[in-house]
Amino acid sequence: MKVLVTGAAGFIGFHVSQFLCNRGDEVIGVDNLNDYYEVSLKEARLSQLEPFSNFRFIKLDITNKEDIAKLFNVENFDRVVHLAAQAGVRYSIEKPHAYADSNLVGFLNILEGCRHAKVEHLVYASSSSVYGANNKCPFSESDNVDHPISLYAASKKANEAMAHSYSQLYSLPTTGLRFFTVYGPWGRPDMSPVLFARAIMDGKPLRVFNHGKHRRDFTYIDDIVEGVVRTLDRVAQPNTDWSGLNPDPASSKAPWRIYNIGNNHPVELLYYINCIEKSLGKTANKVMLPLQPGDVEHTYADVKALMRDIGYQPNTTIEEGVDLFVDWFKKWNDSI
Repeated sequence: MKVLVTGAAGFIGFHVSQFLCNRGDEVIGVDNLNDYYEVSLKEARLSQLEPFSNFRFIKLDITNKEDIAKLFNVENFDRVVHLAAQAGVRYSIEKPHAYADSNLVGFLNILEGCRHAKVEHLVYASSSSVYGANNKCPFSESDNVDHPISLYAASKKANEAMAHSYSQLYSLPTTGLRFFTVYGPWGRPDMSPVLFARAIMDGKPLRVFNHGKHRRDFTYIDDIVEGVVRTLDRVAQPNTDWSGLNPDPASSKAPWRIYNIGNNHPVELLYYINCIEKSLGKTANKVMLPLQPGDVEHTYADVKALMRDIGYQPNTTIEEGVDLFVDWFKKWNDSI
């Protein structure tokens, strides 16, 4: 199977590409290698993929309509995993136009490419952020998501709606995955695990927002990757029981699906920090701060639908995952 992975130099994209290469798929990875965070980390991830003869990297910006159209026309992909996006909740407050460019225009270019190339299945990254002001836990795909509290979340909600229009109009099978706080080796340096580990390692003040009372459904990268690939292999199908009189927000009469993908076991932020402290053998110098704009207080994934439909089963405990992450972090920190 020939698979396009966008954002292949990113955290999840790198791991998905590696998994697909290991099982023998032909993988074309694209990324624009922007400087949102250290390009050296992206290049280091790509260096891990270079030994695979069935992997090819193309530096490409998904916002370039002509380049994306040419890519799809030339390569004839069977399936697509679209993970390229402008990430980060807080950054969306500072640089909103970056989200319109990458997450809206870029996603439209991918949809158009899939449509014209008659791609068998598009799997794309949504986010738990779409649940926004929702208070009911666990978050279910059947919940209303009409109240995002950051532009990043709004852009991901828009992606789900855009995908539905293409599934409806062109019978393009699409599946959106709402990721819940992914962590692990090769993680992004702007995300909490790396920020926490670096502050603890260097003995610097560790800013803990919402006084550490956040609860997050931290999900280890290997569990995420297995779910992504299982989803890719199961082409989205129409829900023949779907009714506009009582619409299911997670499915459609079109070949369109939405799933949560998380650990289904949220923990308090302070406990997560404590696990990192134990693994590093050092104590954090915590500075307690209030809740930040755009942040949600709790994330908790209801993953019953993904378990039912693809056999998804996250099995990495927080303690195990943190140890694996810290082992990588210490090696990476020593190398830079």
